Parts: sequence; structure tokens; C-alpha cells
Amino acid sequence: MSDTGRLVLLGAPLGNPADASARFREVLGAADVVAAEDTRRLTRLARDLDVTVPGRIVSYFEGNEERRTPELVDVLAAGYLVALVTDGGMPSVSDPGYRLVRAALDAGVPVTAAPGPSAVTTALALSGLPSDRFCFEGFLPRTPAARRSRLRALATEPRTLVLFEAPHRIAGALADLAAAFGADRPAALCRELTKTYEEVVRRPLGELARWAAEEEPRGEITLVVGGAPEVAPERPDDDALRAAVAAREAGGLTRRDAITEVAAEFGLRRREVYTVVHA
Repeated sequence: MSDTGRLVLLGAPLGNPADASARFREVLGAADVVAAEDTRRLTRLARDLDVTVPGRIVSYFEGNEERRTPELVDVLAAGYLVALVTDGGMPSVSDPGYRLVRAALDAGVPVTAAPGPSAVTTALALSGLPSDRFCFEGFLPRTPAARRSRLRALATEPRTLVLFEAPHRIAGALADLAAAFGADRPAALCRELTKTYEEVVRRPLGELARWAAEEEPRGEITLVVGGAPEVAPERPDDDALRAAVAAREAGGLTRRDAITEVAAEFGLRRREVYTVVHA
């Protein structure tokens, strides 16, 4: 115990214990309290890693985090080291943890992390889809109507999209994705990452939806979906182009700058707009 407690978020292996970092092992063996999403799974993992957990192990999952958070903050405020670990990946990323992190910070308790595996970035890297820009949506809404509404809002998102989905909802989710995004949109279903039966199925959404309906995939599933393709703006007719240039000139631009700006707006060559204006 010290004068100031500390909360450490532990990035847990997704399935292969060998992916646990040295810091994961170190913190697990030093923490005064380990808050685990599944205490039995943590006990098995510690045994696989040959790590003795001297601290008290308590459960911390969706069903009890509201009640347990104040208890853990009291432990932190008393100067103890608390480690937070979920079943796989980083706590608070579609897993329990955000509530405790926020409460600890509000109480002035330092929060740090021993980073580790992430299903989001692992699936993204394996998908074969663009990874320079992406967005993470977590789990889609559970009811079909709410899910379809959310997907309609995401249909024009240009970045690669990463989602989590439960096995019993995956076929329906993929069918709705194909309907909202188009059957030809590229995607990858990543299942049981880092585990013995790891599988990555890369197909257009329509084909992937049919595959999931037939195969009924099980286990932890991460979906990666290509972003919406860029659509070039429709070329205005010549009169509209001349009017657009004239409006910019009236606003104070030189004709040269006005032509350049209009060409950029509509994805045209400057020479084309120049010819229309001077025709």
C-alpha cells in the first residue's frame, strides 16, 4: 500500500496466453486487488502464465459494475493498487471499465495501462481492408429495427468500419449490412482471433451474409467493413458553371481564382471550366 492508490488497466490476451505481456504478468502478481470480468477465466489464465496472484480477486462485470465501482474507488483512495482485467483485450473498449476509469479520475486517482492485444486492431490488420483511417462502432443495437436505423446512418461513412457482434445475431446483422451498404461492399468476418480455430472470411457483404446463414459461425466475432466509396459530384450544366464562377467573382474573387475554386468543387479540370466561362 502507498499514500496514493493506482488503477492499472490490463490488456488481456484474446485467446492465446502467450500474448500476455511481461507487464501484464508483473502487475497481476503485484496488485492488491484484481477486478476481473470473469474470475474463473482469470484464475485459469494466471495458472497458464504460471503467475501467482497474491491480491484479492473480485468480479467486475456489466451486472455489478455500478455497485462495485464505489467500493473499488474506496480501495484506490486508501492507497492500494487495483488491476482491472476483462476476458480479452483492453478494459472499457466495449467491455466493463469505463465507469471505473471515470470514477477513479474524478477521485484524483492515477490511472495507467499495461497495453496488450486488441481485437479491433488485430481484425483490422488481418482484414486486408484500408487501415489508415477507421472507426469503431462496438456492438450494433440488439433489435433489428434499431440496428437497421443505425446502419442507414453509417452507410455513407468513408472510413473502414470495425464492429463486434454476437454469434446468434451475426447472420441477421450481415443481412442488414448488405441491405444498407450494398451487397458488393467488401468485408471480413474475423472469428476466434489468436485461438486454435481462428478464422478470417473475406467476402463481399452479400456473400458473407449467405455464408453466415449457412455456417452459423460461433465464438468471438469481429466484423470489418470497407468504407463507402467516394462519389464524384455530378457535373453541372454549362450555365450553372458560369453562374457559379460569376457568384464567386461577385464575392470578391478574381476570375482566375473563381474558376479554380469551381473546378475543384466539381472535380473538373480548370481548363474545362475556363473554356465554358469564355465560350
